[in-house]
Amino acid sequence: MKKISTIVPVYNEEANVPLMHEALCDVAQKLPDYAWEFIFVNDGSRDGSWQALEQIAAKDSRVVSIDFSRNFGKELALTAGVQNCTGDAAIFLDADLQHPPALIPEFVKKWEAGAEVVASIRKSTEKKSPIKDLGSKFFYRLMSMAAPTKLTPNATDFKLIDRKVINELVRFTEHKRMFRGLIEWLGFRTEYIEFVAPERINGTASYSLGKLLALAINSITSNSLLPLKLFAYLGVLTSLVSFVLLIVMLVYNYLLHVPMFSAISFVIVTNTLVLGIVLVSIGLVALYIGQIQVEVINRPLYVIREKLNGEKD
Repeated sequence: MKKISTIVPVYNEEANVPLMHEALCDVAQKLPDYAWEFIFVNDGSRDGSWQALEQIAAKDSRVVSIDFSRNFGKELALTAGVQNCTGDAAIFLDADLQHPPALIPEFVKKWEAGAEVVASIRKSTEKKSPIKDLGSKFFYRLMSMAAPTKLTPNATDFKLIDRKVINELVRFTEHKRMFRGLIEWLGFRTEYIEFVAPERINGTASYSLGKLLALAINSITSNSLLPLKLFAYLGVLTSLVSFVLLIVMLVYNYLLHVPMFSAISFVIVTNTLVLGIVLVSIGLVALYIGQIQVEVINRPLYVIREKLNGEKD
């Protein structure tokens, strides 16, 4: 009998955890030919999420509850789930039920038909913020230009991956990561399912605009050298323009004897252009040095305070 693992990052989802567990149990009943493993990763929640996970783990032997010592972020919560799952396939879902568990049978059907990755594409979201929608479109447009591996527009973390994909994912060592990008980079056979994300039932979204912006910056700097190249091109262009401008100023002032430019203007033009290039370049290079510094320190990706496997029959 094949086993399917579901991986659910949890951050302040006390009210939604029981609902997610109930929805997963309903799916398991509809697919009785598979063994199931429900992995919940509590990402340093500040509410009663861990207590809710303890309760369902005590009642359901299929539940594996992992408790982080603090908030490490969704990407590392997914990493913990992948590294601790035992299934022949794993399915990522958000705890807020905006990734409908009812679609899991469709994921499994495509997987059994030969797909190694079954990804979801969000057609729309009920009552989605226009600002986040615009930001999402801008992010995918920017990543499509910057990253060597193109991200599928509106793709989400709601996806199924085969065991061979899981085995490859656990080999990645970078601390700053974006699972969607890593899975697409691997290049396994992928099928897609479109869905409309329902409105969140309880609580508020934990991914603020600040966190989304940080994820976007990290995704670009960790997946592409295009920003460095762009500023290198900008440096060359700026140098050429400043060189031509200085030649024109010299010609007018000293060959044609037309005193259009004062001595201070030479200094201002030269210093301003050079200083702009230096400041922008240093700022961008600092982002990459920061990435290197995180990898060199090589701290643990996460720290597990406790792991519950549920009661065994």
